[in-house]
Amino acid sequence: MEGQPVSRRQLFGLVGAGVFGALAPALWTPQARHECEAQHSTPDQALNRLIAGNARFMSGTVTHARQDAERRMELAAGQSPLATIVGCSDSRVPPEVVFDLGLGDLFVVRVAGNVVNTDVAGSVQYAVHHLHTPLVVVMGHQQCGAVMAALAPESDREKEPPDVQALVNRIEPALNGLDSSLHGDWRVAAAVKANALYSTKALAALPDLATALNEKRLRILPAVYDLTTGRVNLLE
Repeated sequence: MEGQPVSRRQLFGLVGAGVFGALAPALWTPQARHECEAQHSTPDQALNRLIAGNARFMSGTVTHARQDAERRMELAAGQSPLATIVGCSDSRVPPEVVFDLGLGDLFVVRVAGNVVNTDVAGSVQYAVHHLHTPLVVVMGHQQCGAVMAALAPESDREKEPPDVQALVNRIEPALNGLDSSLHGDWRVAAAVKANALYSTKALAALPDLATALNEKRLRILPAVYDLTTGRVNLLE
């Protein structure tokens, strides 16, 4: 499979068949392992590991690997995270837990509503260009409070502190064109998806990231985390 394009259907099939298990301890030195990860990780390989880890998390067979003192010492020499996660700050959605990964595996950028502002854009660009992460996942989540605030009447939003209002205002453009027939939880769910897609498009539009996408060095995918099942659902 390594080096070959893999469809999402194939990836989920492999996870269901139990092909991806806990990674065996590496037999090489920390420096060699660091170089190997940096040189051989592709967007599909990174996605494989995220899907496999999320499957373990959902099934309750988490490994909690790569969180020991040896791994901590290994990372003192440098980092080669396999993916960048742009996620919400919500305490129920910690990426390393959701994907059953360890120290140094993910470059995580978290902000309420997983919005893309200058700081978030700069952090993602740093990860792609300096740490060479081949995959960016923009991960919204079920019942996101920031998105729900953006759906609220303006009279309610005006009661929030100015900085909260500014953050919520960044979500509003994502909700333009939202189906007006949707109400309640259905409307919130549609808004969460629309917001994740909007942030994904905002990142993909950055010229340097667009170049990496065109050269197939990078994938940027939107996703939504289900608080009930623990599943990370890819949107495209």
